[in-house]
Amino acid sequence: MSRIYVCGLGAVSPAGWGLPALRAALDKSLPLSAQPLERPGSQPPFRALLVPPPPVRPAFLAHPRLRRTSPITHYAAAAALEAVAALRSGSGREARLGVVACMQVGCVNFSCRFYDEALKDPATASPLLFPETVYAAPASHVAALLDNTPLVYSLVGDPACFLQGIALGIQWLEQGRVDACLVFGAEETHWIIADALWRLERPAVFSAGAGALCLTRDASKSLGIELAAITSPVTFSTRTTRAQAARAMRAELEQAQISPADLLCDGLAGVARADAAESAAWRDWTGARLSPKRILGEGLTAAAAWQCVAACDAVAAGRFPAAAISLVGSNQQAIGARVVQTSGFQLVPI
Repeated sequence: MSRIYVCGLGAVSPAGWGLPALRAALDKSLPLSAQPLERPGSQPPFRALLVPPPPVRPAFLAHPRLRRTSPITHYAAAAALEAVAALRSGSGREARLGVVACMQVGCVNFSCRFYDEALKDPATASPLLFPETVYAAPASHVAALLDNTPLVYSLVGDPACFLQGIALGIQWLEQGRVDACLVFGAEETHWIIADALWRLERPAVFSAGAGALCLTRDASKSLGIELAAITSPVTFSTRTTRAQAARAMRAELEQAQISPADLLCDGLAGVARADAAESAAWRDWTGARLSPKRILGEGLTAAAAWQCVAACDAVAAGRFPAAAISLVGSNQQAIGARVVQTSGFQLVPI
């Protein structure tokens, strides 16, 4: 594959708005305090890690397209604009920007509002709500904010689909269809999702937000990070268990020359059953490791994006020469990646 560089990072998380807030929370290595998330009826509230209000009202909310949008679009827009800020601040011809939006749950707040109205009285249910219920809504709004976006896709899957989005962006860059590609993962908070997660993994603490990476083939725009490899996706099936898929993903990463000098950025959340397959695959890892979900909560696709952002940020800061990213999805696939410092790197073909 051609050399692919990371030229921008962005994040919105329970730690706050922006990459510095995410970095500070991960550096402290302390789980954030959960807040109550109310649900209907007399049942006790769920525990969740909520995104705090932004310190100032984001300027992008003045855009006409964002007048009626839900939190997932706000998170995605903030992370996206942060990730492309350096790319768009340069002089010369504006880059053609591809956009890949990745999510698992999507616009649940507006979906619940719309179906609540439809069930109560279909004759008066607002049709203005419906466009905000579809999975493509956040990508559409972000594309409208950015302009000059010839390709805009939405990928729906388990959290591991974020690296599938990265792989798609690389394909577009190699085909010359775009000059740069923004890939973001985003989720929003709602009691109904916390309820579903509680029923599957009771110790898990639900969270939300967004993370974004901007990719380019132009080394001059790089943050000093190069994408060295993305593994093949190993899907779960009756013949390939989640544990087997996790082991196969690690084996392929080892072919990309990962070493104990690298940072391992994994998806462990401190939930025994959910972590079992990935924990077993990396049991003998002796290098440094970072588990963002232990600190920021189970943010689904947003959490997968935080993993990738955190890994890139650590390498860009010079704290590690490279980082391995391990994503073992909830019900579909295991996939991994490796990012390295640009200088002195020998490309490993994907």
